[in-house]
Amino acid sequence: MVGGAAGRERDRVLTVPNLISFARLAGVPLFLYLFLVADRVGWAVTVLAIGGTSDWIDGYLARRLGQVSRLGELLDPLADRLYILATLLAFTIRDVVPWQFTVALLARDALLLVTLPILRRLGHGPPPVHYLGKTATFLLLFAFPVLLLAWGTTGAVHDVAYSSGWALSIWGLGLYWLAGLLYLKQFLDVVKEHRLSTT
Repeated sequence: MVGGAAGRERDRVLTVPNLISFARLAGVPLFLYLFLVADRVGWAVTVLAIGGTSDWIDGYLARRLGQVSRLGELLDPLADRLYILATLLAFTIRDVVPWQFTVALLARDALLLVTLPILRRLGHGPPPVHYLGKTATFLLLFAFPVLLLAWGTTGAVHDVAYSSGWALSIWGLGLYWLAGLLYLKQFLDVVKEHRLSTT
């Protein structure tokens, strides 16, 4: 009976953390509109900052309120990936970041994306989120509004935001790839285990 209740709890959709994740997803097109169409840099910075901060909040509330759900485990990384992808593409279009930085980040996701259908064919889902991946994502989502602030300002504010934003971005990129290599190792371990079990 208790197990059934726990299963139903994990199947819930309308939880506080999930609602925050839905709001984060809605923030992606809002950011793109504000930055690329309306040219409202200040509001775009605000949306990015809220999106990055709420990435930590929804996970914290899920654990604190006992509202960890299967949907939440999918929504949270999906919102992270969409925020990073949308921000990078918009930043590259407007020359906030060089295209080499965008390629370096997206190449990691492309590499891991190739492993997903193979894992599915072997009866496995995506690899569990590693704390290094969460840390890298947090750094990047924190760095992006700072870089945008630097791009839209001058003087002392620009100088501080530029140096801080790029320091966070480089750290985030390094950890992002380190986490990616750990995920790749998990993938190779699954493939090796499958081969051993079928021989």
